[in-house]
Amino acid sequence: MKRIIISSIILLLFLTAKADIKLPAIFSDNMLMQQKTQVNIWGQASANKTVTIKASWNKKAIKTTADANGNWKAVLTTPVTDGKTHNLSISDGKSITINNILLGDLWFCSGQSNMEMPMKGYKNQPIEGGTMDILNSKNNSIRIFTIKRNASLTPLTDVTGQWQEANPETIREFSATAYYFGRQLNKSLQIPIGLLHSSWGGSSVEAWMSKEMLEAYPQAKIPTSAEGIKDKNRTPTMLYNAMVYPVLGMTIKGFIWYQGESNYDRANTYTSMFSDLVKGWRAKWAQKDTIPFYYCQIAPYDYSLVTAKGKDVINSAFLREAQAKAEFSIPKSGMAVLMDAGLKECIHPSKKQVAGERLALLALVKTYRIKGITAESPVYKSIEIHNDTVQISFERTDLWITAKNAELKQFKVAGEDKVFYPAKAWIVRSKVYVKSEQVAKPVAVRYAFENYTDADLFDTEGLPVSSFRSDNW
Repeated sequence: MKRIIISSIILLLFLTAKADIKLPAIFSDNMLMQQKTQVNIWGQASANKTVTIKASWNKKAIKTTADANGNWKAVLTTPVTDGKTHNLSISDGKSITINNILLGDLWFCSGQSNMEMPMKGYKNQPIEGGTMDILNSKNNSIRIFTIKRNASLTPLTDVTGQWQEANPETIREFSATAYYFGRQLNKSLQIPIGLLHSSWGGSSVEAWMSKEMLEAYPQAKIPTSAEGIKDKNRTPTMLYNAMVYPVLGMTIKGFIWYQGESNYDRANTYTSMFSDLVKGWRAKWAQKDTIPFYYCQIAPYDYSLVTAKGKDVINSAFLREAQAKAEFSIPKSGMAVLMDAGLKECIHPSKKQVAGERLALLALVKTYRIKGITAESPVYKSIEIHNDTVQISFERTDLWITAKNAELKQFKVAGEDKVFYPAKAWIVRSKVYVKSEQVAKPVAVRYAFENYTDADLFDTEGLPVSSFRSDNW
């Protein structure tokens, strides 16, 4: 018995010694670190101890000192990626090593269920082409990390998750939108790509914002206790505290975002609220104020299916409009239009490759400066009224515009009575002309301004035009 007790004490002392250096989950084997920059790293060690960090890519020793609570931070200089794996040793007298590290570009991927939706799909809700893409997903140069769902009243210091290499087993469970985004960047740029994924289905934009970011919105009630909270994912600040705050120092290349469905009934505040989220995240990340932020516009869906009996059906086109406006108030941003990728009876579209690759197009053109391709959809500019016909002008139409199947069926016009009627529409070069026999003197026009619609107006290179309206009724 005495021998067992002594052995247990020795084991306990050994484990305690090994725990002197502790790193957050995001600094671990198989990780990807941002290339060609100053990279933040932090953790815990013995109080007041000198911490020495050595990276295999330059073999230089970086020293820092833990504070009285054992917390330490350091900055490493990373070179341009060489495609090789590296290691990092951290020691305060007792050492740990992070193995199989890649240098490349790291993107933070967040939002609600359409970002969270895995490559395997949801029950009865498949990913188009998912099975074969999972099968062919083995790729050592794509690294993924999914932050496990969590919510908190106060900011946390760590997350739960692990870095993994892309292969059929890991990609099956990973965000489809994020994977298709990363796969296209990896293929086009021929560099390693890391995807740090943090999303929660059904979450509101308020849940991803800090208390400071929500100061201008008194209607967003900041919780002070867990009492009465029904939906943590829709409670202001709770996902920010648990799923964003712990990784704020992680040096990244940019953000992608797919959210908005849970805010479709509050479109009037979404443009400013979403803009404040982006501004707040950039500031909190302590990187450049204009770190790229690319996001998906929510896809068409019949919201009458989730509207309680006796309640008015809210038109989600107003939320799509709010998202489109945000693009012009947020510097270094871009919106992937998904007007052709929705499903009438399912809020989770199967065309996640479309979403991911359109986000990738934005990054490739606006961040990586790839020439020869177009990434931004045409946008509505203005109208002119000529007797019974409305002439519509657009921006971003260098190669003009085109109609799906040579037909335009999604336009409506209204007169002074504000009643909209289906209209005949046709294209002349970069303009659309619209008229209706039921409206002799039109004053306003709308395109695809419905909950569910199938887009039929595109640019020549295949990007759909967002729903829009000329009125403000």
